[in-house]
Amino acid sequence: MLEADSLSGQRMPESQDFLQAVDERTELIEKLLAIGTALSGTQNLGALLSLILTKCREITASDAGSVYLLDRSSQVPSLIFKVAQNFSQPATSFREFAMPLTPQSLAGYVALTGETLNLPDAYDLPPEVPYQLDQSFDRRTAYRTRSVLVLPMQNQQGETLGVLQLINRKVAPDTVVTADNALTVTQPFSDWETRIVRSLASQAAISIERQQLQVDIEQLFEGFVRASVQVIESRAPCTSGHSERVADLTVRLSQEVNEIRQGSLASAYFSDRQLQEIRYAALLHDFGKVGVPEAILVKAQKLYPLELAEIRTRFEMVRRTLMLQSTQTKYQQVFAQPLHLLHHASELIPDCLYCQQLTAVDTELAQQLSQLERFWHILVEANQPQVLAAEPLQQLAELAQYTYRDLDGTDKPLVTPDEMEKLLVRRGNLTELERLSIQSHVTHTYQFLNRIPWTKALQDVPKIAYGHHEKLDGTGYPRGLKATDIPLQSQMMAIADIYDALTAGDRPYKRSLLPAQALAILYQEATHQKLNLELVQLFEHRAVFSSLGHQL
Repeated sequence: MLEADSLSGQRMPESQDFLQAVDERTELIEKLLAIGTALSGTQNLGALLSLILTKCREITASDAGSVYLLDRSSQVPSLIFKVAQNFSQPATSFREFAMPLTPQSLAGYVALTGETLNLPDAYDLPPEVPYQLDQSFDRRTAYRTRSVLVLPMQNQQGETLGVLQLINRKVAPDTVVTADNALTVTQPFSDWETRIVRSLASQAAISIERQQLQVDIEQLFEGFVRASVQVIESRAPCTSGHSERVADLTVRLSQEVNEIRQGSLASAYFSDRQLQEIRYAALLHDFGKVGVPEAILVKAQKLYPLELAEIRTRFEMVRRTLMLQSTQTKYQQVFAQPLHLLHHASELIPDCLYCQQLTAVDTELAQQLSQLERFWHILVEANQPQVLAAEPLQQLAELAQYTYRDLDGTDKPLVTPDEMEKLLVRRGNLTELERLSIQSHVTHTYQFLNRIPWTKALQDVPKIAYGHHEKLDGTGYPRGLKATDIPLQSQMMAIADIYDALTAGDRPYKRSLLPAQALAILYQEATHQKLNLELVQLFEHRAVFSSLGHQL
């Protein structure tokens, strides 16, 4: 028994060492798993690179380090110095810069060859190697670079995406390295640290590749969105810039909502992803106008230019017809008179019956031409996109009864029923069918956007754009939603859309208003339960419109 205890006592230190080693390995595995999870969940490239460097320094107790990314976008590839960290020199500022991709630098050599450099002392390199340490940082900051580990960050295909560089593996993690103590407080990187960090570098490369792919996808989609906006604006050049301005105003208003701490808006908050979602919805809110006839989109007056030109031609034909008829009447009267009356007429006898008849013909022609001219002025005035009063309506009713004898001998209206319908529009310049065609752009927008496989973060883009013409009291379109059913994002976009439509540069069918005038209309709409009053107040009080350079 004593012998067993004695043997057990002799093995106890070995068991403790073994358990300690197991604990260390377990802790390392847990750290590596945590690092992998963190790398997978980081979306921002800068944050991702900082995280990679931080975790690698922690595992190896490295005092400093840096990360480079390989840039192949130009004809001459280069290394981009992206991130640097230094425990002993925390106040040192680093800026991003590009450096030539050559084997003369440590990072350049590793990027070109794919090899790993584990240098016990970077100041003491074999003379045959092509690379050298850039000692300018050390000289500038009174630092001393000793042990250096430089590894390629390669994806699964073995392609080098960047370079990870660790500097000065310390004996004690909290030690401050100086030029004086660097040789005593630092040590070379071990083989197992090289293997661990190389594995991390490969994992980091995959995360970087995934993140760059995400950036590429977002840039691709951003290009698609901007191309879509250009398509919209090319069909209606008079509204150029409208989508961008509405997006700017809506995002700015959303950011102001995030600052509210009281009232019904206090519970609303939009993350960066949601702000991006709002921006895309605003940029694409009018895309459905590609399904609206271009003539309606750019219609400046009640009649289309060709219609007005056709009517003008008819008026001219009627004028000439009246003049021709008058001349024919005169000729008929001339040849119907006895010769002695013609002789008297030639002597200009003022009271002769023949002269009176000719004068009557001229008078009637003058009256007819005057009436025709009056009708033309009535038509031109009624053609303007303005509110029609009772008197013009009566005059148009009179014009609607006017007929003329066409070349085929039939009587036809001087203004057709279809043309008269347009002229009788009481407000604006669109008929009911044209107005419905314009309003259909919202449904077209939704149907188009709903076909796009949006990511989860952007899945509400179609719904937000769908509601930008809805009114709180249910009088909006296309669905007649009421306040509780209209997304807050859509309510903000409605304010931005109306404000820009009112203040944008002159369009064929309207003059631009001053910011104060536009705000007054927004308040009027809010008073009538069309717009969200709190949002309108926020829009004014936080001067959201100033993002367009507007001032009250």
